[in-house]
Amino acid sequence: MGTKVTPYTQPENESKKKQVERMFDNIAHRYDFLNHFFSMGIDVLWRKKCVRILRKLKPQTVLDMATGTADFAIEIIRMGVDAKVTGVDLSAGMLEFGKGKIKARGYEDKIKLEQGDSENLPFKDGTFDAYTVAFGVRNFENLDKGLSEMHRVLKPGAVTLILEFSKPKAFPVKQLFGFYFKYIMPTIGNLLSKDSSAYTYLPESVTAFPEGEGFLAKMQTAGFENLKQRKLTGGIASIYLGYKKA
Repeated sequence: MGTKVTPYTQPENESKKKQVERMFDNIAHRYDFLNHFFSMGIDVLWRKKCVRILRKLKPQTVLDMATGTADFAIEIIRMGVDAKVTGVDLSAGMLEFGKGKIKARGYEDKIKLEQGDSENLPFKDGTFDAYTVAFGVRNFENLDKGLSEMHRVLKPGAVTLILEFSKPKAFPVKQLFGFYFKYIMPTIGNLLSKDSSAYTYLPESVTAFPEGEGFLAKMQTAGFENLKQRKLTGGIASIYLGYKKA
């Protein structure tokens, strides 16, 4: 696991992060709809579960990486976490949709969005009480560097909470999910998003991601401790928790 996959094959010398940025710019106009459509709304429940964990920890400052259209950042505030949230994403197109949603909900005093790179964050050491990322960590070009930056910007004792797709192991979820992810999702995604690569890249990136113990080992190498994985919906997704040493 951990094989590098990219959304596009051309141009050959374009970095993964530039391709990911371009891909999300292309699908930004349909991203929220397709997210909820493909998961049948379960992604909303997964985010709520994450926020309930975060709410117990009472962070005052949160960095939401790969914030996209700000779904997770908005849910943090909507569910009563009394914090300032900074959402960061590579894609300017996704952020524009996110800013509109934040303004419509009146959360502009609670959430700010900015374009940025997970591997080179423009924040001082020890800035945030919590770092969250939902379905974005597998898009990091250099996962180890991204995790190192994640660790750097957190305060001592702070938490990182990562929501990411997993590969279910049990019959029949494994077989059904595999077929849906590999064949149904790319076909519908291509028709509705008009980007033939985006929803082919999704299952490929999930397959390549070093999930479970492999990912926890990478978090530990980056300096996190008290590591946990919580599997969701038969192992389709997982919540990863880790803490920076106090």
